[in-house]
Amino acid sequence: MPEPLRIGTRGSALALVQAELVRALLADALATGPRRALERVVIKTTGDRITDRPLAAIGGKALFTKEIDQALLAGEVDCAVHSMKDMESVLAPGLAIGAVLARSDPRDCLVGAGGLSLAHLPAGARVGTSAVRRRAQLLARRPDLEIVPLRGNVDTRLKKRELGEVEALVLAKAGLDRLGRSGVISHILEPSEMLPAAAQGIIAVVVRAADPGTAALIARLNNPPAAHAAAAERAFLAVLGGDCGTPIAAHAAITGDLLVLEGALFSLDGTEAVRGRIDGAPGAGAELGAALADRLKAQASPALRAYLRA
Repeated sequence: MPEPLRIGTRGSALALVQAELVRALLADALATGPRRALERVVIKTTGDRITDRPLAAIGGKALFTKEIDQALLAGEVDCAVHSMKDMESVLAPGLAIGAVLARSDPRDCLVGAGGLSLAHLPAGARVGTSAVRRRAQLLARRPDLEIVPLRGNVDTRLKKRELGEVEALVLAKAGLDRLGRSGVISHILEPSEMLPAAAQGIIAVVVRAADPGTAALIARLNNPPAAHAAAAERAFLAVLGGDCGTPIAAHAAITGDLLVLEGALFSLDGTEAVRGRIDGAPGAGAELGAALADRLKAQASPALRAYLRA
């Protein structure tokens, strides 16, 4: 029997669910060919170890992926499973996106708001989120809210709300759905209320560029509509030079024969924003994302452009 195919993943509950989803899809893909064992390898990341400081202060969102990608490059695992929104917009040399799984719900949602919408939260309500993108959009609509920085896995954040540290949380609906915790959702935030993070709701499987055998197997899991949307959103992020400390949002979806991308750049306090839309052929996602980013960069004020990397 061939050597086991080793799947690298973080150890959080959500990451393990996502890794199991990839394992099950790979098992189906291997069902008609030579038998091969599938082995999950849990790797502790810096982002998991340090939870008391904002990501931007300790190195950015790559802290959730760097150690796993290093293990992949070192041959310690054969593929890596990531929440795509946690990935840097440019991969490390020697790595490639082998597959993008079908997208789950990309929207954000309110948790613990007693069924209230964002517009009907009490004045001065404390809302927990560590994402500057969410903070900016919350304050743009409700400048009276108190935004409380919260990090940690989903259960940790839910516990903090139960303990009364905040009245409400903003979380990704996809993560709650995958964990079977959608019952805690109070209100779903439509993209018109809160534009999602680039690639939110998408799972990516990363491979070594120099391992064509594994790449060919992983490619069987690829979902073209999700891959087209991810290409557009990630190109938008890359051209703007955004990172976890930059309030950038993007969402692409295929409507009929077109891929429609909406993107935005905000000030940290939500008082200023530039937002736009573009559409085109689904296969031209990267070009559309770059074009929209260039357009918004040209429209942005000097204050907004100061958030972007050179």
